[in-house]
Amino acid sequence: MAVDTLLERITDYANRPDPYPLYAELREAGVVRQTDGSYLVGTYYDIVALLHNPRLSSDRRNRAALYRGLDAEDQQHFFIRLDDPEHRRLRSLATRPFGPPHSPGRIDAMRGEITRITEELIEALQGRTRVDIVDDFAYPLPVTVICRLLGVPREDEPVFREWSAAIIDSVDIRPGEDPGERERAGVQARAQMGRYLANLAEQRRGRPSDDMLSAFVNDPDPSGALTREELAATAVLLLVAGHETTVNLITNGVLTLLRHPDQLERLRREPGLVPGAVEELLRYEPPVHMLQRTPLAHIEVAGTTIPKGVPVVLVLASGNRDPKRFRDPDRFDPAREDNQHLGFGSGIHICYGAPLARIEAQIALGALLPRLGTATLVEDPPPYRHSAVLRGPRHLPIELSVSLPAR
Repeated sequence: MAVDTLLERITDYANRPDPYPLYAELREAGVVRQTDGSYLVGTYYDIVALLHNPRLSSDRRNRAALYRGLDAEDQQHFFIRLDDPEHRRLRSLATRPFGPPHSPGRIDAMRGEITRITEELIEALQGRTRVDIVDDFAYPLPVTVICRLLGVPREDEPVFREWSAAIIDSVDIRPGEDPGERERAGVQARAQMGRYLANLAEQRRGRPSDDMLSAFVNDPDPSGALTREELAATAVLLLVAGHETTVNLITNGVLTLLRHPDQLERLRREPGLVPGAVEELLRYEPPVHMLQRTPLAHIEVAGTTIPKGVPVVLVLASGNRDPKRFRDPDRFDPAREDNQHLGFGSGIHICYGAPLARIEAQIALGALLPRLGTATLVEDPPPYRHSAVLRGPRHLPIELSVSLPAR
């Protein structure tokens, strides 16, 4: 088939279970212009170079008008959609209550809480011989963790699922489709979630507690102040990104292990390999498959000139399988060395929540390993979520030949 239809074929839902042959076709073709005018890049070294190139923008307002989208202005307070110096300012403020240097122990201190939540979820499955890994485990774990981190009351957690789904849907890539309706729904969901979180934070002003919303509004340093709009956008970003990608990481991890029973058994015998296995899962079946960037000037990539303002789609999952960077890249190897994958991106926009996602996945998979020995997939491939950007199963039903035992 023509290489200028690669993006259409990659985003075609029929190819969601296995886009990797298309990624191989992309790497062979090089940098290719698509029928919608955008450019696709799928080789590891080109992707890394572009993610570190200051002439490539994350701000949709820098796109040519044809490609800008209805929600470009709406996303101006989301630091992942901004360039330096504004990106650096907002990301630094968001980091103050989250990680070093101001809060170096916050994430590591959550290990015990994450372990307790994990065990509570597994305990609720006792006596069952059929489990949906997504609905029963992989979704509730990270959404509970991020809500507790932010300080969202537990009884309000269910309301976020609908908002989050609309937001994720609005940023999906679907060539040939008018994105207007999805973008409007995403704007509305972001506004509703943002108002809720900003109001919740405001209730804690002057009454600090041990959560991030409280920290945002009670920072004693004037330089740490976020405007209400910036706080709302940052909290929305943390909540959505803080659980959606981790759901996919855990679910893809269980699916991959059940497809590789030899490696599952190896990890059961050698649980010390779990951290390395999580890194390999981030390479082999990453939760995020694509990012979009915009050139601020004409740039040349692998001999192809990409014009200013035209979207560039960086296919991270293709780079993760590039044989010029990774030996035997289509093999799942939990003990793989030199595994500098693109699972969390690279450059100034490298995933803000990566330390938390790693801990959650390590604890979740470590707790499931002793219990997966009798598990089989109900259907393979399972039904996938619609998004080609955040790729993962919508459901992952498994059967256990005996009921799930206590640990």
